[in-house]
Amino acid sequence: MDILETDAYDRRQRRNTSCILFLFLLPFFASAALYFYLWIPDSAPSILAAGVKAAPVLSLAFVVLSYIGGKSLLGVAGGLVMSAGGDICLIWPHLFLLGMACFALAHLLYSLSFLTSRYSSQSSSSCGLYFFYLLLWVASGGIYVYLLPFLQKSPEPEVFVPAVGGYALLIVLMATLAARTRRPLVLLGGLVFMVSDFTLALQHFKVVEHLDHGKHIVMTTYYLAQLLIAIGDVKATMAEQGEEFHKWKRS
Repeated sequence: MDILETDAYDRRQRRNTSCILFLFLLPFFASAALYFYLWIPDSAPSILAAGVKAAPVLSLAFVVLSYIGGKSLLGVAGGLVMSAGGDICLIWPHLFLLGMACFALAHLLYSLSFLTSRYSSQSSSSCGLYFFYLLLWVASGGIYVYLLPFLQKSPEPEVFVPAVGGYALLIVLMATLAARTRRPLVLLGGLVFMVSDFTLALQHFKVVEHLDHGKHIVMTTYYLAQLLIAIGDVKATMAEQGEEFHKWKRS
């Protein structure tokens, strides 16, 4: 009977938490829809445009903070706040490097979060996973080599060549640690983030003169990546709390 009660409790908890999580995510969907409705990239740089662009990611930071607390400021919530800072910087083209620095710090915070105890129970490795790590690093290195001639033609090659190289290192590290967690949402979020940034680099450094719906692809994949990482982090926390509950029931 005790086992049946525990299973029923688990089902109720999963159903209730899923419904509550969806309600918490409504501001994200509403603010993202507003961003695409106003289509901020075509508007003049302004405080309003910066606020509209950053609002979806800030709403995700609020969700993570609500579930995990202030300690997540050194993890995914902090990464989301830094990403919002990057969003604001990229509204003004002359702040591109500062924006890239904000996103680099975000990837570092995500990486630190993926190394915490919430993910440790899922973090065993296998030959297949090591092969996937190798593919990630080879692909990232290949992308950087592909971009290198265009970086050298940029207005400040002495800055962009090492800066983009360092950024590529941090984002592939984040994606590798996301894969290490073995949590599908987190892994997919890391990979989609790489796709978003690669698409942005193709356009910003004039690798392609014109990419149909290029800005739409960048922002859709960007918001999707942040959503997946945030939900994955919340679910990892709920799973950890569930394990603690089972331990308490057995004691």
